[in-house]
Amino acid sequence: MSTTLPARPLDPDTARTVAAPVVPSHSRLRPLGLGDVRITGGFWGERQGVNARHTLAHILGRLESEGWLPNFDRATAGTLPLGRRGREFSDSEVYKYLEAAAWEIGRSDDTALEATFRAVVDRVAAAQEDDGYLNTEFGREGQQPRWSDLEWGHELYCLGHLFQAAVARERTRPGADDGLLLIARRAADLVCEVFGPDGIPAFCGHPEVETALAELARVTGDARYAEQAALFVARRGHETLADIEWGRRYFQDDVPVRDAEALSGHAVRANYLAAGAVDVAVESDDHELLTSLRRQWARTRGRRTYITGGQGSHHQDEAFGDDWELPSDRAYSETCAGIASVMFSWRLLLAGGESAYADLIERTLFNVVATSPAADGRSFFYANTLHQRVPGIVADPDATSPRASSSLRAPWFDVSCCPPNVARTLASLDAYIATADDHGIQIHQYAPSEIRTTLSDGRAVSLDVATRYPSEGSIRVSVIDSADEPWTLSLRVPEWADGARLRVEGADGVTQEAPTAGGWARVHRAFRAGDVVELELPMAPRVVVPDPRIDAVRGCVAVERGPEVLALESVDLDGGHDVGEVAVLPDVPPVEDGGRVWMSVTTRGSAPDGWPYGTEATVAPAAAGRVALVAYHDWGNRGPSTMRVWMPIA
Repeated sequence: MSTTLPARPLDPDTARTVAAPVVPSHSRLRPLGLGDVRITGGFWGERQGVNARHTLAHILGRLESEGWLPNFDRATAGTLPLGRRGREFSDSEVYKYLEAAAWEIGRSDDTALEATFRAVVDRVAAAQEDDGYLNTEFGREGQQPRWSDLEWGHELYCLGHLFQAAVARERTRPGADDGLLLIARRAADLVCEVFGPDGIPAFCGHPEVETALAELARVTGDARYAEQAALFVARRGHETLADIEWGRRYFQDDVPVRDAEALSGHAVRANYLAAGAVDVAVESDDHELLTSLRRQWARTRGRRTYITGGQGSHHQDEAFGDDWELPSDRAYSETCAGIASVMFSWRLLLAGGESAYADLIERTLFNVVATSPAADGRSFFYANTLHQRVPGIVADPDATSPRASSSLRAPWFDVSCCPPNVARTLASLDAYIATADDHGIQIHQYAPSEIRTTLSDGRAVSLDVATRYPSEGSIRVSVIDSADEPWTLSLRVPEWADGARLRVEGADGVTQEAPTAGGWARVHRAFRAGDVVELELPMAPRVVVPDPRIDAVRGCVAVERGPEVLALESVDLDGGHDVGEVAVLPDVPPVEDGGRVWMSVTTRGSAPDGWPYGTEATVAPAAAGRVALVAYHDWGNRGPSTMRVWMPIA
């Protein structure tokens, strides 16, 4: 992969105002934000609509009823710690809600949400102390002192999410008079004072503030924040934090960031840190660090990532396992880890432009992020198993579930980091669709959308994208308006899309075929209004086999269709069979029929209990038939069930 950082910087004003979560001061690809790209419907448009109509209100309601937002009111009233509710990091969920709301306001201009946003900001602002400190768990009489528990306290982590909310607000409503950016800057100034070169030589046990400081530097132009992010990254890996039962690897404090070979430890923490380290590498032109992070990404993707894009195979510490340690029934695959993986991959994509990063983003979006929320947007998976052995129990809609304990989606958790994380991701998803560079425009993710932007030389380009992806594989890009001089339109060709075809239908009636290679289909021409570029991706279901070193699923297969992983769910089995009684017939390919994918299988009856180990395999008689598969992101929507992604071969 390329390790070259481009020299062309963004105009400072542009870097501050592009409505996107990540806007590097210089990068190979320039992100196109909410002002340039708008998703207009389809798979992701529908989910953005549910997010806007239902999820944001649901989250705010639970922040109120759980007492996490009223904690700020108690801080203002001077009554803390009496009555404080929630874990030490509950403040961060309020900030993630604000970030999600900021992106949604920027996307839809929702006036009612604007009023709600301002009201929440007012309550947060009132709780900020004179020196900029802001946290409801620490620093008051009866509470632990400030910065006294860097391993578990999450003070800096919470502030990181505050900073990201302020960045989202400034980029979607530059100069807004709600005061959120000032709140963030006062807190960030305190962080730089306390943890700067002459301050506490430590960092937060939960990375997050690093990415946030980098973006705050980009949006304000204040280099101190980027320098502080670099300090936090450099301090890791020298055994600074206290040792714990899972070791310092849990905190990514066992090996310096630039010396690591793969992501390890707590999966969310590891990805957040890696994302922040990319920001630091890009802003400081640190080629060595960037090369190391690319190497870590490649090994993590190749040896520590589930077929869904999920990451984290340990429940007890929410952590990565060793290479090839990817058990299906113990897959933790926390939703937040998937979102953090997208953040890491996106930054590497902007820095280098390789399509593999967008491939993993797509896989993770469809099979982790889209899996978490229920169809109504009011309940969520925290963890995302690949094999559910026992039917779950329907969660009480008014209750709070223990983290990851439900095998069905739950409306809220004691640790509810995932719902607002999903909300902020969906609300900002328009900014992950396309980029631009000195040569033209790149489309990375496929959704019905409008692209209205300018090339690097100022020429205006207008494109409409029409597609039913992932239901169908046709992506039609219509040129509405274009510059007279030639430029390049690049469409990503996913790794799985063997046989993809690209056709150009000129406004003059001339049709041409164009080659696809290296993960891209590129068209270089002087586009005219009325030109249509159509990418046809093969969408036939395909059987995939695991690397034999993944012991947990050796002898099994999975089925994919387009970017979607499919699953076998017990509600689609006749006769009350369990998914554990089903095996796939070899050499019989899956077929599409009636809008569903069907697999030929055998089903075995349950054998009587007995000693399960012997010199010969003993199974009950089998009956052949076929069964419909369900998109993994849709499983669990039809009541309690068992489910598996990897199916044994008969």
